[in-house]
Amino acid sequence: MPTRSAAQRQAEAKVVYDAFVATCPTRQVFATLSDKWVGLTVNALSGGPMRHGELRKKIAGASQKMLTQTLRLLERDGLVTRTVTPTVPLRVDYELTQLGWTLVPVMAAVKKWSETHIQEIMAARDDYEASELRKH
Repeated sequence: MPTRSAAQRQAEAKVVYDAFVATCPTRQVFATLSDKWVGLTVNALSGGPMRHGELRKKIAGASQKMLTQTLRLLERDGLVTRTVTPTVPLRVDYELTQLGWTLVPVMAAVKKWSETHIQEIMAARDDYEASELRKH
């Protein structure tokens, strides 16, 4: 193993992540967090641990497959834990990790902003579509 200088070790330690750079791994995180099912799942789990069925009821429109994929993605990234209790039937609970809880204020703010400004957004969409129709 080659010996590294102090300057080389310092340079390695000063990795700077920038999501504007195409090869930056934070782009993958950004893509994950911008998924609607991720935002809705994090917001739902902010109320405490939930079972898969409870999450499906809370998040209207989420298919079993989509919710399972979302939970696996969040578990893979260390944002959610999956706890299996060996009962009959098997009980599986999902809850936010410590890292997952750091997302709650962000996702809650996006949810609140969306709910607060939806009428303005819908009006802007209507205006845009009307102007596009006039162009053609």
